[in-house]
Amino acid sequence: MLRNPPNEALLISVKLSQIMQGSSLKKREGTAVVPARGRILATVGADFDLRTLRAVRVLRPLKLVSGIPSLQVVLKSIMKAMVPLLQIGLLLFFAILMFAIIGLDFYMGKFHRTCFRIDTGEQAEDFPCGTELPARTCPNGTQCREFWIGPNFGITNFDNILFAILTVFQCITMEGWVDILYNANDASGNTWNWLYFIPLIIIGSFFMLNLVLGVLSGEFAKERERVEKRQEFLKLRRQQQIERELTGLPGVDLQGRTHP
Repeated sequence: MLRNPPNEALLISVKLSQIMQGSSLKKREGTAVVPARGRILATVGADFDLRTLRAVRVLRPLKLVSGIPSLQVVLKSIMKAMVPLLQIGLLLFFAILMFAIIGLDFYMGKFHRTCFRIDTGEQAEDFPCGTELPARTCPNGTQCREFWIGPNFGITNFDNILFAILTVFQCITMEGWVDILYNANDASGNTWNWLYFIPLIIIGSFFMLNLVLGVLSGEFAKERERVEKRQEFLKLRRQQQIERELTGLPGVDLQGRTHP
């Protein structure tokens, strides 16, 4: 933290004003600006903290983008793809919401049943169970009951729309979706569960998420083509300018050969 922020900020302003050495007009502007800055900074008080201005230093590496054409192409491609990506994100959200509502109808409350010991009442397993076949039944000496927190500390379930959306999103990312499928098979049997999870993976993961890659690759190709055409145009214009300059010289043809 600065010891005397207003005074030191005033010195910074003076230093910045000294840079304006291009003309007498700029000097006069700098002379007029420095007192104004001083009055403004003096009114802030001793508690003024310029650490926020120091944080702007982290943006200095962004200057490298202007010196690397390939990075410019990538960043411009991402910026131009924002609108299509938002449209794809909205479509993906509606797909997740649709599968979450279907999951509420099929699996609400079924991930909280597991096997408990009959004699002690302690939890015997950490997997869902069912009371009727084709669900997974408990072994002898145990009973399938509710009031289990559920898989993944109770996060993976279809009890409400929020947890259902989170569970569907986890399946779309293909991170642990097989465990969710096995838990659904243990809770309700494996007869019809594939009709829910297989379309979820195909539509959500293989189709929707690949649309994002398709949009980015398409915008990158168009931006790279635009840059190449611009370079060709600048090269052609430079060549035409050289030819015009050569035509004005006596004894020189368009190919630059001199005549005696």
